[in-house]
Amino acid sequence: MTRPMNIAEKILAAHAGLDEVKPGQLITAKLDITLANDITGPVAVREFKKIGAQKVFDKTRCVFVPDHFVPNKDIKSAEQVKMLREFAKEQELTNFFEVGRMGIEHALLPEKGIVTAGDLIIGADSHTCTYGALGAFATGVGSTDLACGMASGETWFKVPETIKVEFNGKLNKWVSAKDLVLHLIGDIGVDGALYQVLEVGGNVIKEMDMDGRFTFCNMAIEAGAKTGIIAADEKTEEYLKGRSIRPYKIYTSDEDAEYVRTIKYDVADIEPTVAFPHLPENTKPISQVGEIEINQSVIGSCTNGRLSDLKIAAEILEGRKVNDNVRLIVFPGTQQIYLEAIEKGYVQTIVKAGGAVSTPTCGPCLGGHAGILAAGERAISTTNRNFVGRMGHVDSEVYLASPAVAAASAILGKIASPDKL
Repeated sequence: MTRPMNIAEKILAAHAGLDEVKPGQLITAKLDITLANDITGPVAVREFKKIGAQKVFDKTRCVFVPDHFVPNKDIKSAEQVKMLREFAKEQELTNFFEVGRMGIEHALLPEKGIVTAGDLIIGADSHTCTYGALGAFATGVGSTDLACGMASGETWFKVPETIKVEFNGKLNKWVSAKDLVLHLIGDIGVDGALYQVLEVGGNVIKEMDMDGRFTFCNMAIEAGAKTGIIAADEKTEEYLKGRSIRPYKIYTSDEDAEYVRTIKYDVADIEPTVAFPHLPENTKPISQVGEIEINQSVIGSCTNGRLSDLKIAAEILEGRKVNDNVRLIVFPGTQQIYLEAIEKGYVQTIVKAGGAVSTPTCGPCLGGHAGILAAGERAISTTNRNFVGRMGHVDSEVYLASPAVAAASAILGKIASPDKL
């Protein structure tokens, strides 16, 4: 009889061809998808060639999404994408996404059905853990590990322990997935789940839409986690229906599966939450934020650039104006999201309010382009990190929050809940 296992262990065992695995065990496992972007991809390509590899293991499963410095911000970034473009052509890759077809990678791959339930995925980007929202095991790796994965179709893992997290109760007004994950990180710290899996559940997660689940799993890495996972259910299957380009498999944890610990929250105790500089763990409920004026509000990214995020921002901005002292920058996660936001009138509302809407890009999130902060400036942002210099000058400050709080703050010129409008 095999030992009881949780979702993460079952996925790893299946891909390693084993009946069971246990935490701490070293395994070699077959990969479903490898992913890189315009920053990490060129390094992986160079290493791929350095080890003498001739062909990728599967031209349909090696994915390149230039999204960080695109549209190309300078000559160097143009050269980076050119390298990927040439490699993709040489290898006849199915999934290379150029400007006009690309999106922010962690919004694009689920939308295209390239990643699916039960997958084992590595990406040379730390927020690859986003795909755990589909019931997949997805994690970030270095570009060298990625190069070996691209060549061989497999990589090694140390099986992680799993923390079970449950959110139950009824959400307060304006509280979203972003607030829940910030609350968790504030509670356990940026190293609170180091090299562990966050398996997230409870009635609140069960009732949460896929957009919210992606947001939550996206930030698992900000607690140090190897990945975040939400059990696939009817909502997951509805999302995958007609979308997933490969057969998928749903894994659920055994009732007596082992967890290193269990954390439970009553969401009635959680307010809209803001992470103060310079770590995502520096959280405060909105009622304790105080008077903090801002210069910029950013709504978008692989964390909160989905349609429901733009919807809530547009509803708050409707009939109102962005504060004269604030620059509001909104960037949809994909071209499809952008198009739907136009069709539903969200983009028009944002522009009429005084916001600037960008083509999909990671630019502002990592301080790359299209929204750099000057010394002394403060931004409220729906992105995932607020490290020193993350969005520009080392003397700037980034506060993390939900789209609702970011939109309200853009109007009021200071960090505030929509209740203050």
